[in-house]
Amino acid sequence: MLLSFGILLLVCAASIAVGAKPLPLGDVWHGLFHDTGTASDVIVADVRLPRTVLGLLVGTALGLAGAVMQALTRNPLAEPGLLGVNAGAAAAVVSAISFLGVTSLTGYVWFAFLGAAVVSAVVYVLGGSRGATPVRLALAGTAASAALFGYVNAVQLLDSAALDRLRFWTVGSLASAEMSTVGKVWPFIAAGVLLALLIARPLNAMELGDETARALGAHLTRTRVLAMLSVTLLCGAATAACGPIVFVGLMVPHLVRGITGPDLRWILPYAAVLSPVLLLGADVVGRVIARPSEIQVGIVTALIGGPVFIQLVRRKRMAQL
Repeated sequence: MLLSFGILLLVCAASIAVGAKPLPLGDVWHGLFHDTGTASDVIVADVRLPRTVLGLLVGTALGLAGAVMQALTRNPLAEPGLLGVNAGAAAAVVSAISFLGVTSLTGYVWFAFLGAAVVSAVVYVLGGSRGATPVRLALAGTAASAALFGYVNAVQLLDSAALDRLRFWTVGSLASAEMSTVGKVWPFIAAGVLLALLIARPLNAMELGDETARALGAHLTRTRVLAMLSVTLLCGAATAACGPIVFVGLMVPHLVRGITGPDLRWILPYAAVLSPVLLLGADVVGRVIARPSEIQVGIVTALIGGPVFIQLVRRKRMAQL
């Protein structure tokens, strides 16, 4: 864990120092603690620091949401979008842009979070409410995602202005990060983190099967409701802040299991620390390989995550054989 924190600190330093204009560590330190309004200080304090802080929050949220999703659905290939959270957020944002004229990122946040929450509630009802099972929840989430992304595509085709405003958000980006956005989403992410850590023990029991979990004293309905609430808070806030970013919640829990084993009481804290490492690292790579422009972090994580996902599927299939 100490090594993980050390790696995270190094990646945070790289996130602040590296960009279209590389900055020496002395300038980074000066901009963080002795802001005098110079060009370097403005870059550090007003551009890269908010970007790094938002990356920390979003990475933590996506990693924890992925670990909880995989435990809730008993599917090692599950990721946060499986419950339709990303689709709900995207549908709410495109509706706000096209029908209400919302144009600012701070305006997107509240609509995206509301859409994520509503769709999570609908998926829980479609999945059977108190009789919900992992398979029913996954099927309901997949159906909701397909319908909502169809709606999003239809609105964008009919409204070119909505398409222009939404295209960078749907890719997933930290480029427009502001401290005001951080201030809006961090309470939801903090609540989701706390809730995820509190239900680690009953989720451990549920991974053994419903009957075994009941025998061990786990309350299945309450645990599922709290797990979905945690995923909604974490993934909804992260998606609202910077758009749907894929594969972070899939890759990191798998990496962590190789270090900790199957105990969620260890998986969740490690995922909370190492997921921002992946997200901020991908953001730095996107800034470096396309200077003076940049590649959005959502594209970089997709390029990394695609081959990893294929390898995970192949390994799972070989294990079954």
